[in-house]
Amino acid sequence: MDTTISVVPLFWQEGANIIVGQSHFIKTVEDLAEIVSSTVPGAKYGLAFCEASGPCLIRTEGNDPALVADAVRCAQAVAAGHTFFLVLKDAFPINVLTQIKACAEVCRIFCATANPVQALVAGTEQGKGIMGVIDGSSPKGVEGDADKADRRAMLRRFGYKF
Repeated sequence: MDTTISVVPLFWQEGANIIVGQSHFIKTVEDLAEIVSSTVPGAKYGLAFCEASGPCLIRTEGNDPALVADAVRCAQAVAAGHTFFLVLKDAFPINVLTQIKACAEVCRIFCATANPVQALVAGTEQGKGIMGVIDGSSPKGVEGDADKADRRAMLRRFGYKF
């Protein structure tokens, strides 16, 4: 059995975040859309889900056509069954991640980030699957006092700490 492993870069628009995950049922599309819409009213999002049986279509939902297009491009690039790509704007992954992880269909979250992402994809005669992701860059050192102050200021600027 021939197996390939490839590195697939994912691209979406500046200022947005992406959540990449794996689920097990077509119902995922509607459930994740409901989670985003009900958890963060006003959030913009695009969702693409790669169906793994039947017609094997990329199923979509969203309230922003450009974000839906971004999610579809990621789904097409990876082309792995039962994976989903949720691109968010005017919300952060932290706003919806707990609810998404609690969704009955969701098996795994690979990443939730605004960093550059590369998916490590394995392919066989049967299809493809995500083995993992490269999320951002490797560490360049250990934070010092000024870095700690910057981190704390950023969290307060984002409204996550008082």
